[in-house]
Amino acid sequence: MSTRGLDLADLEPLVLQLAAALRARHWRVATAESCTGGLVAAACTAVAGSSDWFERGFVTYSNEAKVQSLGVAAALIERHGAVSREVALAMAEGVLRQAPADLALSVTGIAGPGGAVPGKPVGTVWLGLTVRGQAPRAELLQLSGDRTGIRAQTVQRALQRLLEAARP
Repeated sequence: MSTRGLDLADLEPLVLQLAAALRARHWRVATAESCTGGLVAAACTAVAGSSDWFERGFVTYSNEAKVQSLGVAAALIERHGAVSREVALAMAEGVLRQAPADLALSVTGIAGPGGAVPGKPVGTVWLGLTVRGQAPRAELLQLSGDRTGIRAQTVQRALQRLLEAARP
């Protein structure tokens, strides 16, 4: 996959591995995406048969959507900013409150070209990941490139992290 763009066909081998791992565990996955705007969900559902293992995706681009759809506390966003470890974790936990899934992924970040703030340059992305019954975890990505490239890299990394979590 080029870092310049996102071709869902390039992601198919990774998505097929994810599908096999989820099916082996009889798990379903759900996502909450901000800066990727549903691209992780699109990559998953581009594969035939994904309804067996993909439950749903939330596109929570605005702070209000994070609060209303996922139950992220507005005070948490105000205190840490939408692009933060704390919000990524809260988004992932919110997915599992809202969806009958076993595995949840959240993405929040600054894809650019604007939006950078002190300490959070363009390319700052947080992934949140949680398995039902386990503590959520978060990963900070510091990516480079233009908006399209940052989003493409984020989707690939998100799918890799889902696969790692889904493997028995």
